[in-house]
Order: sequence, then structure tokens, then C-alpha cells
Amino acid sequence: MLAAAAPKALWYLTRGSGVVSLILLTAAVVLGITTAVRWATARWPRFIVEGLHRNVSLLSIVFLCVHIATAVLDGYVPIRWIDAVVPFGSQYKPFWMGLGALAFDLLLAVAVTSLVRVRLGHQVWRAVHWLAYACWPIAVVHGVGTGSDTGQGWMQIIDLSAVAAVLAAVCWRLAVTWPSQPSSRGTKPLVVPARARSRA
Repeated sequence: MLAAAAPKALWYLTRGSGVVSLILLTAAVVLGITTAVRWATARWPRFIVEGLHRNVSLLSIVFLCVHIATAVLDGYVPIRWIDAVVPFGSQYKPFWMGLGALAFDLLLAVAVTSLVRVRLGHQVWRAVHWLAYACWPIAVVHGVGTGSDTGQGWMQIIDLSAVAAVLAAVCWRLAVTWPSQPSSRGTKPLVVPARARSRA
């Protein structure tokens, strides 16, 4: 009975860790955008938001590793360890599995460069960190293409909520960082003399 229950437990763990990975990765992206716009309040200072972003990102990698390990160890479908890092070489759903491997590689690149950020420099780290914006949608599409719960209503709610959260965060960032309208061509900005400002 235990032998029969073990594969089923791995299957449930694969599904569950995949869903949790998606939720955590979505939260990491939203927190990353929040950090990028330097949002903060008295209750939520910037160092707390940055710490949450970092810890949630690391936690998403942990659950993603559990998701990969249980999928390989389950053995129900032919998934090899190398399929987790080399895209589009899997015998099982090569395209959808390849997207998952690609998302994992991008996430690892972001994580590793963040750990050695001081040595790399801010510019290099920032350039690589933009890969997170590509990693998240690829991971979402991978989950939709391979997830056994994709047709379930609760999973569709999670997917739609994740997409809505990231889109809202991106729109918020664009609205906050969007440059102000330039002045008319040939018109110089009005400069108030210091004396006039002091009299006012």
C-alpha cells in the first residue's frame, strides 16, 4: 500500500509545488516592481519591501526545485534531470517542458547575479535582473500547457489573478515613471529669479 501511495504523493507534491511556485514568483515580481518605484510608507519602509522581495524570490526557487525533483522522481512521464535545464529536449511535451526549463534558467540567472551583485556592478546586475520580466510569463505559459489542473476553475482563478496582479503592477510602474510632458518646442522653461522667490 505504501508503494502504491508513494507515486501518488509525488504527483500531488508536483502539482502543489508548481502552484505555490507560480504564486510566489508572481508575488516576487510584484514586490520587485514595488521596490523599483521606491514605494514606501511608515508601516512598510523600503528595507522591509526589499527584504520581502528577496526572501519571496528565494522561496519561489525552493518550491520550484521541489516541483522539478518530484516531477523527475515520479517517473509517470519520461522527464530527465537534464530536461529541467536544457530547453526543448524533453521526450514529454518538448515545447511546454522547454518553456519550463527556460523559465528556470532565467530565474537562476537572476538569483545568481543577485548573490554576486557587489562584484558584478549595478549596471550588469540590473541588465540581467530584467530577465525576471521574461521569466514570469514563460513560467505562466508553461503551467498552462503542462498543468493537469489547468481546466479546473480554482486553477484558472489563480492564473487570472496572477496575470491581473502583474499587469496592474506594470501599469502602476509605467504610470509612476512615465516622463512628464515636454514643453513646447522652442519654449524655455520659466525660471523664477531668487529675489522674486524670496519676496514671495
